[in-house]
Amino acid sequence: MKTLMLGNEAVARGLYEAGCGFISSYPGTPSTEITECAAKYDELYAEWAPNEKVALEAAFGASLSGKRSFCAMKHVGLNVAADPLFTISYTGVNAGLVIGVADDAGMHSSQNEQDSRHYARASKLPMLEPSDSAEAYEFAKLAYELSEQYDTAVLIKMCTRVSHSQSVVETGERVVPERKKYEKNPGKYIMMPANAKKQHPVVEARTRTLTAWAETAEINRVEPGQDSSLGIITSSTSYQYVKEAFGDTYPVLKLGMIWPLPEQKIKSFAASVQKLVVVEELDGFIETHCKNLGLSVSGKELFPNIGELSQNLVKEKLGGKVQSGPSLEEAIPGRPPVMCAGCPHRSIFYVLKKMKLTVLGDIGCYTLGAVPPLNAIDTTICMGASVSGLHGFVKSGEEESAGKTVAVIGDSTFIHSGVTGLINIAYNESNSTVIILDNSITGMTGHQQNPTTGYNLKGDPCTKIDLESLCHAVGIKRVRVVDPYDMEACETALREELAAAEPSVIISRRPCALLKYVKHPGPICADPEKCKGCKACMNIGCPAISMENGKVKIDATLCVGCGVCRQLCKFGAL
Repeated sequence: MKTLMLGNEAVARGLYEAGCGFISSYPGTPSTEITECAAKYDELYAEWAPNEKVALEAAFGASLSGKRSFCAMKHVGLNVAADPLFTISYTGVNAGLVIGVADDAGMHSSQNEQDSRHYARASKLPMLEPSDSAEAYEFAKLAYELSEQYDTAVLIKMCTRVSHSQSVVETGERVVPERKKYEKNPGKYIMMPANAKKQHPVVEARTRTLTAWAETAEINRVEPGQDSSLGIITSSTSYQYVKEAFGDTYPVLKLGMIWPLPEQKIKSFAASVQKLVVVEELDGFIETHCKNLGLSVSGKELFPNIGELSQNLVKEKLGGKVQSGPSLEEAIPGRPPVMCAGCPHRSIFYVLKKMKLTVLGDIGCYTLGAVPPLNAIDTTICMGASVSGLHGFVKSGEEESAGKTVAVIGDSTFIHSGVTGLINIAYNESNSTVIILDNSITGMTGHQQNPTTGYNLKGDPCTKIDLESLCHAVGIKRVRVVDPYDMEACETALREELAAAEPSVIISRRPCALLKYVKHPGPICADPEKCKGCKACMNIGCPAISMENGKVKIDATLCVGCGVCRQLCKFGAL
């Protein structure tokens, strides 16, 4: 059956048809929908893990037991999973193990723009790179064949434009292979030095074998062109840009396996054209490979290693006719991200700014506390870095930072990477105050459950981690809960915990305003007669509040009635 599918949905369908039986992931844009879509198939077991490292280790365990398994994450999540990744390369697998990683060129929802292809080369694992939904579907099935044939985990690299675009997929039926029996094999699976030394040559031999496979693999194909004065090597979404820009004008070597890369196939293609160009996003990964083969090739001197490419950019750099017209920036007014109306994080950040505290931030929608008018966050590095960084900041300058510095971290992020930082605070006794922003969901990636919500990926009730008990258990004696809508109570709690001579945790607890089960009192009414035009209510940056003719105006379609603005108005105008 032919149907339109998102790239991520197509991967999930491919996993289903390939007989995958176990999926463990951590949500991260643009990879999240792979696992969400896979969870809709009852034959698949799918879960959210606390972090990517745990997810990959769980997927490896399922592979070891004999079930085909899968793990998904975004590019920065692969950093977290890198520890098991590199060693799994040495052990190999039992049943097939496929790892999905989604890059975010252009940083639409990420704190950096790293290129995950380097992980494939560094870990010596094969990586497939689809360019549309049909390939995403096919490559997911192919990955299991390669995994089991070559005794290796296989990476599938998605990107924002492939993950979140739709194209036609012709689906088939689910075929579950016979379950592989687990057999004890210490030399293969126990990676102590003596065994690991023996496995490394096996890994190198596997790479040579896969390189030979890449020479004739159908997913690495040459598409003929009318004009051999220029030959283009490309992959992923860059392939789509090349084809839209030039059609079949120039011959194209389209690479579906991005590591290991073929050698003779590339040399043969280069010999058939007068000039060789690599079109790829971010780093010159393919270009470097070509140069290592001794080829004369152009690439990053033409195309940037920052941000996304486009059809017009490809045309411009390769001498094509660029279409004119208004750019998106000219046609669409700016719409910077902002915390939602009624967001429980907004008032906490207002209090932190009011108290002029140094705030070490973390990864989540609450990172928007860094933007005007709140401007309340000083750093954002990676998952969990707020808590660990706070410890170092306080320990290194106790006199200057005592009572003036806090960390903020969401509930899901705290479970992901913040707990170990809090253990470090308790164990090494820094006088640090950590604020856990508990909005009862994983908000930034679209409302996924996490271990603190009491529900699993399928929405079934499950064990709920009690944050207060957890904080006490790791050695924090001072733990208190506040309602972020009560700004006076929040400020009192902050002053008292910052004045204490020991570590403390403040849990700011109120569900995300967008959760369907949250009932709101309704919009606040503005009284223009009482409004003095002081704009104090504007200082919280709520999108429901604006000024009209010098008087406050409330957008009733946005306002949920949280009452935070009312606490700022001294004249009773709200």
